[in-house]
Order: sequence, then structure tokens, then C-alpha cells
Amino acid sequence: MTDPPKPRAPRRSPGDRYKWTALTNTTAAVFMSALDGSIVLIALPAVFRGVHLDPLAPGNIAYLLWMIMGYRLVQAVLVVTVGRLGDMYGRVRIYNSGFAVFTFASILLSFDPFDGGHGAMWLIGWRVVQAVGGSMLTANSAAILTDAFPEEQRGFALGINQVAGLAGMFIGLVAGGLLSAWDWRAVFWVNVPVGMFFTLWAYRTLRETGKRGGGRIDWWGNITFAMGLSAVLIAVTFGLQPYAGHTMGWTNPLVDGLITGGLILLAAFVAIENRVSAPMIQLGLFRLRAFTFGNLAGLAISIGRGGMQFVLIIWLQGIWLPLHGYDYGDTPLWAGIFMLPLTAGFLAAGPVSGYLSDRLGSRGLATGGAVLFGASFLGLMLLPIDFSYWIFAVLIALNGIASGMFASPNSSSIMGSVPARLRGVASGMRATFQNSGTAVSIGVFFSLMIAGLAGSLRTTLTAGLRQQGVPAHVATQVAGLPPVSSLFAAQLGVNPIQHLLQPSGTLAHLTAAQQQVLTGGEFFPTLIAGPFHSGLVIVFAFGATLAFLAAIASLLRGTSPAAKAPGPQEAVSGGPLARPDRYTSG
Repeated sequence: MTDPPKPRAPRRSPGDRYKWTALTNTTAAVFMSALDGSIVLIALPAVFRGVHLDPLAPGNIAYLLWMIMGYRLVQAVLVVTVGRLGDMYGRVRIYNSGFAVFTFASILLSFDPFDGGHGAMWLIGWRVVQAVGGSMLTANSAAILTDAFPEEQRGFALGINQVAGLAGMFIGLVAGGLLSAWDWRAVFWVNVPVGMFFTLWAYRTLRETGKRGGGRIDWWGNITFAMGLSAVLIAVTFGLQPYAGHTMGWTNPLVDGLITGGLILLAAFVAIENRVSAPMIQLGLFRLRAFTFGNLAGLAISIGRGGMQFVLIIWLQGIWLPLHGYDYGDTPLWAGIFMLPLTAGFLAAGPVSGYLSDRLGSRGLATGGAVLFGASFLGLMLLPIDFSYWIFAVLIALNGIASGMFASPNSSSIMGSVPARLRGVASGMRATFQNSGTAVSIGVFFSLMIAGLAGSLRTTLTAGLRQQGVPAHVATQVAGLPPVSSLFAAQLGVNPIQHLLQPSGTLAHLTAAQQQVLTGGEFFPTLIAGPFHSGLVIVFAFGATLAFLAAIASLLRGTSPAAKAPGPQEAVSGGPLARPDRYTSG
């Protein structure tokens, strides 16, 4: 008697293989794009030394701000446009071109031929081009994944993609410290081999699996949106710089004019989008409750996360590490290392929350993540300025877990709520909210921090300098350093006291003991610790408020089954956007 034939194992379909290829490639892309947004932040001391730029010269603050914010500004402005181009001409085509642009700009960034201000402008300019390529990658990666994965696995795939981006932000801090210790140009070299490999692999393996929408470019919509959002974000940059005796530039007529003009252009953009036949964005998407409240929650969390990153770096580099005996030149690297619990929290929670969101739904996980995010801010607010590290590590790990809990389900909810034909533009809109939040967070948190510092910084510095024998007129002059300069000095690992006393020759007239105190690693951190803590309380309270507002928005999203592609009749009658109740319930 013969045994019955054994059933064959089901063969893996080409679609199964393709979805993992798409996940691997797009994950590498968003990781690389996010990495480059933060790697320069930690490497700025080496970059400034490399191009021979004095970081504390008044005019050079603008270079520093644009190196940080220019990349995010361009990504915030362009992602909707390139997402729309992906819908029209093919998401994979735009995505592949983005990889090539990003890699080419990375090569030119590493060959800066100039010094001083010209060298800084070369870097800023090519980082703008690099951000164009990064926008093409991030705007279309989520749409490519949403097309490639079935609904029951979409949350997991988008979660992996989101965690890669968030992890890239914080791994960039450690990578920037390591690479800049070798050569400042290495922070750009690292993108070149990775970019070349994945560019070739993307061209060979990725294919169009979604429908192209065709249509025309909405030129007036693109122009008004780009100019309006750029004007607002540029105003934020100028608002951080001192103006006419004020600690910040929010009273500068240029800043007021840019904000007013930007808001007028954005209002014109909304009016245009309501009238054109082929709009740049689909305002009707905001009728979908999951889409609207998911993006609002994501914006609030993005502002809080981006601002916290800068504040923690300054806290570690400028105060805590010097007070614990670390040399100023080593603080960027160690600041990145001591923030590793934050990255570990992202990596642990992101994929798990994406997996669970496919089975349990997005609303509960995202809302719980936002609440935990706010609670971690309250914990950080209660820490003393010279904290015990293990408590700090636990709090930032909880913050990372909270961000991972929130990001994957929130992204899955947003992308699953829109029709298939609009996933490219929806992905771009989601990325715009996230990138705008990160860019605005710098201005918001720095403004709050400067406001907290301004109240007592000058008095504290003057008194401390005079105690060490510095003449009253010199102490008053040095203490007049704008608070934003003190913050950037801390971030860049520069001792501004030694830097500012040398030109006057004051140090030569002091005793050896006084010189040692003033030029040592603890004098400046000790002086600014009190004023800095006042600023910390303000910014962390604001971050907690944002997180709890995000939790409320997340609750209001309802439950949203994945949107279905519209049928012919729906397209004629206005499609699913004319009947948003189909995608929002609960």
C-alpha cells in the first residue's frame, strides 16, 4: 500500500518576494535621509573648524542655523509636490530619481573647495539639493509600501519604515560624533557607497504596482504653497537671531513681513486648490477623520520630538558632560552615546507596535504612545540639572518607546484611510506635517529656551566673571553675549568665556588660578546651569502639553478601515472623498 502523496508546500509568489524587496529598499532610503538630517547636527563643531568659521561671530549664527534648518525646510516644502508627481508619473520613477539626486549631492558635499563663509554656503547649497533627493524618497516610500503590502501586513511594513527614519535621526548623532572625530567630510562620505548601491538596486528591482493618476501639474498651487511655507520657516530662522538690542528677532519687521506674507500665500493656496481641476493636494482628504486627526497628532508629536532632541543635546554637551569631567572636544560623541536609550526605545517599540496595530487597531496604541510621551516630558522636567544618569536613561528610553508606539500605528492609520490612487499625495502630506513640525520645533523650543535664559543669564554671568577678577566693564560686555550664542556655544563644545576674554587681553592680567577657573570646563556650565534649568522647565512643560493634545487628536480619529480604490461609478460621482463616512466610523 502506497502512502498518499504529501501536500506540497505553497510556493512563494513573486508578489511575496517583491514586497520584502520594496520594504528593504525603502527602509534604507528613509534611514539614510533621516540620518543625514541629524548627522550634521552633532558634527557641526568639526564642520566649523574644517571650513575655518568662527562659530561665535555674530554673522555666523545664520550659517549655523541654515545648516540645521535648511535641510528640513526644503523637505517640508517639497514632499507634497513630489508625492503628487509620484501619483502622476509613477512613484517608483520619482523615488529612483530621488536616490540618484541624494547620492550625487552627498558626493559634492564631501568636496567643499572653499573656506569661511563661502565654504559654509557651499555646504548649505548642496544640502538643499540633497534635501530635494530626500524629499523624493520619503514622499513616495510609504506609498510604495502601501501598494506592495496587503492590508493585514501594512501596519508592520509602515512601522518598520517609520522606525528606520526615527532611528536614523538618533543613530546619526552617534555616527556624526564618530565620523567627525576622524574627518568632518566623512559625515558626507558615509552616504556615497550606500546611496550608490541602493540606487542601482532600486532601478533593477522596484516596479510600479499602483495606479498612475495622470493629470497636470498645478503650478499656481505649487508656487503659492512653496513660497508661503518657505516664508514662514525662514521667518522662524531669522526670529532666533538677535535684533536691535533684543535677545531674539521676533520684533524684526522682516520677520513680521515674512510671516504675514507666508500666511497670505498659504491662504491663497487653499483658495486655488478649491478651484483647480487637478489640485496639488486633495483638500477633500481632510474630510476623512482618520487622515485629519492622525496628521494633527503627528504634527504635535513631531514638534515635541524635534525640539527635545536639540534641548537634550545642549543639556548634555553644554552642562552635564563638562560638569562630569568630559573635555569639550569629546562632548559631541559622548552626548550621542548617552542618548542611545532613546534610540533603543524606538527600535524596540516601533516594529512591535506596527505588528500589533494590524491586529488590535491603531487608535489605542497611538493614543497610549502620546500619553506616555507626555509623561516622559513631565519626568524630565522634574530632573535636577546635574542628574543621576540612570534616571535620565530610563526617562529617555520611555520617550523612545512612546514615540515608537505612536509612529507606526499613526502612519498606518493615515495611509490606510485614503483611496489607493491618492496614496502618493497622502504620503507627501503626512511627511509635510512631520518635516514642518521638526523644522518649526527648533524655532519654538529655542525661543522658549532663550526666553527662560534671558531673565537671569546676564546677571549670573556678570557676577561670576567679577568674582574671578574680570573688570566690571569687560564682564558686562561679555555677559551681553546673546542667549542664542550661549546655547550654540554649548552645542558646539566651545568655551565662550575663554573665547571672548582673549581679544581684550584680560586673561593675561589675572592670576594663574583665576585663568584656570575661567578657561576650565566647569566654569561656564556651572554659571548657566540655573538659567538653563529655568528654560528647561518651560520647554518640557510645552512638550508635555503638545503630547497630551496629540493624545486627544488621536482619540478623535475614530477607527478607519483601509480605503478602497474607487470604482468607475464612484469616480464619476465624486469618488470616496465625497462620502467620507465610508472611511470613518466609531
